[in-house]
Amino acid sequence: MKRIIMALLILVTAGTAVFATGGQQTQQSAAGGAPVKISVEVFDRGTDGGKTNPADNKWTQWIHDKLLRDENIDVTFVAVPRWSEETALVNLFAAGTPPDVCYSYNNDNIQGWANQGGLFDVSPYINTTLKDLNAFLDKDKAIPGKQLIEREIDLSTGAIYRIPAQRMALARQVLFMREDWLTILKLPVPTTTEEFHKTLLAFRDRANELMAATGVSRIVPANLGTTRIDWAVPPIIESFIDPNLSAKDRWINTVIGSSTLLPGFKEALRFINTLYNENLLDKDFPLYAQTTGADDLLKSGQVGAYVNEWDDIYREPNGKLSGLKANIPTANLIPVDCFTNSNGQTVKPIYDQAGLSYFIPAASKNHNAAMRYLNWLAKYDNYHFLQVGPEGVTHSISADGVVKVDATARPDPTWIMNSNQNIDYTMPMNGLFLETEEASIRALAAGYVYPAELIERAYRIALKDGLPPPVVKPSSPLTVAGPLNQTLVDKGGVFLVDLETCPSAQFDAKWDAGLKDWLTAGAQAVLDERRAKYPN
Repeated sequence: MKRIIMALLILVTAGTAVFATGGQQTQQSAAGGAPVKISVEVFDRGTDGGKTNPADNKWTQWIHDKLLRDENIDVTFVAVPRWSEETALVNLFAAGTPPDVCYSYNNDNIQGWANQGGLFDVSPYINTTLKDLNAFLDKDKAIPGKQLIEREIDLSTGAIYRIPAQRMALARQVLFMREDWLTILKLPVPTTTEEFHKTLLAFRDRANELMAATGVSRIVPANLGTTRIDWAVPPIIESFIDPNLSAKDRWINTVIGSSTLLPGFKEALRFINTLYNENLLDKDFPLYAQTTGADDLLKSGQVGAYVNEWDDIYREPNGKLSGLKANIPTANLIPVDCFTNSNGQTVKPIYDQAGLSYFIPAASKNHNAAMRYLNWLAKYDNYHFLQVGPEGVTHSISADGVVKVDATARPDPTWIMNSNQNIDYTMPMNGLFLETEEASIRALAAGYVYPAELIERAYRIALKDGLPPPVVKPSSPLTVAGPLNQTLVDKGGVFLVDLETCPSAQFDAKWDAGLKDWLTAGAQAVLDERRAKYPN
């Protein structure tokens, strides 16, 4: 015992602390000693539109230098492709080389790593090392009496392996339509799903008038953007889902994030199939990789209706609305609220308060420094600069005190933000957080090159009749979906494309066969587990 005490005294004197975590010894440098090195994941969104190397730019240098001064932590960034982040992280974990701090939108994968002992438990530190982060995340609006940092707590052990980001803007998607096309054809803005269908038929049947007026060579009434329509066009899907569906049944039947098993989804697919067979959709959309083909088609001026994130067309640089206007100066897109369900509501999914998840791998040799980094990000001075940047370069302040963020950094493009409000670097939050919610909303609307009232209109439409996902803490951790996730995503994608594009007469038979195959491939096992673990 005396030897152990002496050894501990020597370590304290040397300015280090030893943490026994996950069966390994993790040394942390004390202030004034050699800096502790950590690595942090960052999304790589490509460099089109003037974007910079996500792992080495003005922002990462600012983080590096200030973190070194404040916490004596030497941080480097590891770029992970945004649109294949799931696969990239799986490969890094398999190789035993994940960054010390990671984030992902795939909670099934994260839970799978936690179940295998691959993640670090932060629960003992939420009121100490992570106290600023805990204070920033604050209360969980969906679970009374809980802090948001505890959202993903394991009810049986009390462990917390992943932390949710706090969302400011909960709006998700809206429909955009060509206002100039409606004007040319003297059509009203549609207000129901049926009127939307009739408007697309008019775009198709009067294509010659539209081509003559706009100079385009082809008319595509609508484009879905990607083959996974259950994720691409939720406002359309929700107009067919039973509006009286309980939160319990919705949660149980939402397998790998897909609405496939929800009552009404089949008829939503039938509607999409009808649009396809009536030549109201771009015939090439199943061939598109991600949404690039659909984006180019929209900018060329050939598309009349388009569903995407509420601010998608307004984002700059290389924006869709500006690209469209560059090709057709008289063109315009407006947000439209027309997908009505059987109750007459225009229900649209909105985001939960909790955004993407961030976590610390057990393989990290610097758990303490990783937590200190996350806590450092939750301090106002740090995240505020990362979200707005230097005044006069990436933001300005109007006479009435509204902060206007310019992600393009025109005065100095080396400060360009690769993601809105630099969310790729501000893990504890999704969206712009200023001193008050009102200031944040005003700044949100002002942060575009278009009139603030136009942005606010799209935002309001996206929130109208908004439906957040049910928040449920299962009786024990879900384990089935993780290993099956990619298989079900891939198989489900093929299944949906077949249903979207098959002859209408074959729809029911293909639905029955495809659904049976998907369930047999693992969806049924995921469903059974969700039903069994729904808390009483």
